[in-house]
Amino acid sequence: MYFRTQKFLVAGISKSGESSARFLLARGAEVYLYDDVISDKISAVISSLEELGAHRVEADGLERAVSLCDVLVLSPGIPIDNSLPVSFRRQGKCIIGEEELGALYLRAAAVAVTGTNGKTTTVSMIHEIFKAAGKNSVLCGNVGNPLVGEVEKLGFDDIAVVEVSSFQLETLSSLRPHAAVITNITEDHLNRHYNMENYIFLKSKILRNLRGSEYAVLNADDAIVRPLAEKIRCRVIFFSMEPRSDGVWCENGAVYCDGERLFSVSDMKTEGTHNVYNALAAIAAAKAFGVDLKVAAQAVCAFKGVRHRIETVCERGGKTYIDDSKGTNVDAAVKAIDSMRRETVILLGGKDKGYEYYPLFKKLKDSRVVHAVLYGENRFRLLAAAEEAGYNSFSLCSDFEMAVKIADHVAHAGQNVLLSPASSSFDEFSGYEERGDAFARLVKNDETA
Repeated sequence: MYFRTQKFLVAGISKSGESSARFLLARGAEVYLYDDVISDKISAVISSLEELGAHRVEADGLERAVSLCDVLVLSPGIPIDNSLPVSFRRQGKCIIGEEELGALYLRAAAVAVTGTNGKTTTVSMIHEIFKAAGKNSVLCGNVGNPLVGEVEKLGFDDIAVVEVSSFQLETLSSLRPHAAVITNITEDHLNRHYNMENYIFLKSKILRNLRGSEYAVLNADDAIVRPLAEKIRCRVIFFSMEPRSDGVWCENGAVYCDGERLFSVSDMKTEGTHNVYNALAAIAAAKAFGVDLKVAAQAVCAFKGVRHRIETVCERGGKTYIDDSKGTNVDAAVKAIDSMRRETVILLGGKDKGYEYYPLFKKLKDSRVVHAVLYGENRFRLLAAAEEAGYNSFSLCSDFEMAVKIADHVAHAGQNVLLSPASSSFDEFSGYEERGDAFARLVKNDETA
């Protein structure tokens, strides 16, 4: 890639777009900037990049920019079948994403983690393990800072711990991690990827570049993930909740690696079977890097969890308020429901992602959830699924704030109020973080009572 001879169109001026533009401008590239949603924040970012030499592209100048530029740097928020990348593809031009740009210039070893659920917790655990082992690691990608913003800080002896989403995998081809982790694959983002075959294909791309000296860390209990081991040309470390002869597993409430007992699950500060799976994956990744497993075990046991993932935000009036805004699909919501130890009122809803909600309500019938508040853009699809499953204890409303007030009113002392929406946040919020922060703010305000 010859920065001084190529022109780059950066589409989507989010955190990843801004990092890509700064990286390119620092190398003397001619950079054009486009975003179809101009907020005050985005406008300010574009203005700061213009001061560095970038060119702002308005909607009426987009066609000219497409003809002028050689490379499209596509935000993960823009689908690969959007008219903009389609125009580039028709002209035979290059389309990359921010993580691809970072991967092309990454000197450090990397551990890359993808999967439907558990990615953020797993990469956070791995990062804590490396820190405990005295290694310089950076948490980046779909969590933390963009990879392209970190590559210059990482030398050959450092480690990039990279979370990779299916959206990022649409434009990622050059990343060759020392260890690639797939936590699980369940139905998600079908509104974007259309079907499970496409979704599985994208998730498995993270294994494509692995060779003999590298490692695939795979969930042996996942019927979709396990067979991927047959199609790759590298070492495999399986993790499982069933006893194995090798790899990392849980048996009788204790975690083992290659036959060595490492710690008891009861020693972990994070609860739930899903977090045991995350811990197993993190230990397996540490094994791939030759980390002392006793050090890894101590780091995993000390880990306190990540924000917006089954996070207790406050207790008031005998009720416990739990933020699981990161639970943006059915499987994640089911895991959150399974982790509840007392009766619970749940908030479900947001922007529809195109999957089936019936299994969720079948789960609710046999769980500790005593009432569901259905809200948001997809509330009527949720309502239809609840009625089909015979789940009758629910309320219906349009917006998030009202949903929180209703849930708070319905819940009694001794019960939980759980936000685990099984849906995207993009009908009302910029992301799950903003939704989770709104929930915390509302439930801490006595006016919700």
